[in-house]
Amino acid sequence: MDRIRLGNEEFEGRNNAYILVDGETPEVSRDGGDLVLVDTGIATPGVREDLRDGLAERGYAFADVDDIVLTHFHVDHAGLAGEIQAESDATVYVHEADAPLVAGDADTMAAVDRRRKELLEEWGVPEDARAELLEFLEAASTIEGEPADVTPIADGDVLEVGGYRLETVHAPGHAAGLCCFELDGGREAVVGDALLPVYTPNVGGADVRVDRPLAKYLTTLERLADRDYDRVWPGHRDPIEDPTARAREIIDHHRERAEKVVDVLDEHGPADAWTVSDHLFGDLEGIHILHGPGEAFAHLDHLRHEGAVTVDDGRYRLVTESVSPEEIV
Repeated sequence: MDRIRLGNEEFEGRNNAYILVDGETPEVSRDGGDLVLVDTGIATPGVREDLRDGLAERGYAFADVDDIVLTHFHVDHAGLAGEIQAESDATVYVHEADAPLVAGDADTMAAVDRRRKELLEEWGVPEDARAELLEFLEAASTIEGEPADVTPIADGDVLEVGGYRLETVHAPGHAAGLCCFELDGGREAVVGDALLPVYTPNVGGADVRVDRPLAKYLTTLERLADRDYDRVWPGHRDPIEDPTARAREIIDHHRERAEKVVDVLDEHGPADAWTVSDHLFGDLEGIHILHGPGEAFAHLDHLRHEGAVTVDDGRYRLVTESVSPEEIV
């Protein structure tokens, strides 16, 4: 797999853009020729230069890109898609759930903004922290990039691009439309933020459109573990050589976090998501003002649906003789 390593100081960092051309795998004959990018990076001058330089080193320019395949809508993965498309007339593929956001649909974006504000209030985020977050998001809007004309895809769709056969594997949780793309033969996949080698992908705050985000992400992790890939290529940092073990490790991480959430409620409850977040993560700034209580909410919401906690006016309390986190996650 040919990847261009991209800078990114705004979010998790160390992004990857992957290049597919000429079907360069043993399973596919070299009858392609089209140039494909999987993810593009964020629309900042530094990342734009990283991507242009990486393509130039391989003898390409933005104008040579034929297809862009996006793992999800987040700007550190899709930010440059519209700009590249404007130079190349590339086809941009993204899951149907994320397509309106990549396309810059005003109604969808406004609905996301409203939902975010509703949840910040519901989670008990203080006014000053909310103001700081909204200021951060307003500043970040300048690096979202240009809207793209998108071609929606769905789970199971097969893309014949760059001499490759990519099978779409819907992997929601971190984002509603997050997808992995299996390479020919199904032994490897590009996985975006479904699996990361160092951090665990945020659920709950990273995409406020996702209903029951932790439940969806745990299902995604089980699905990826069952596929038992030999290697996967994440959206950040280096390839994961034992993705099944990594998926199981993240499941265990969420089980441990559920136990911590139960401990917080046992000692400090009833409590809202912001209070639980404070005990889990401490002081937060920037995008983490959204991600921290979002993650706490994802766990509280999952525990509620499993009958372990109840909620009243945004405050969660343990149910007597509730099931243990080990039985839930």
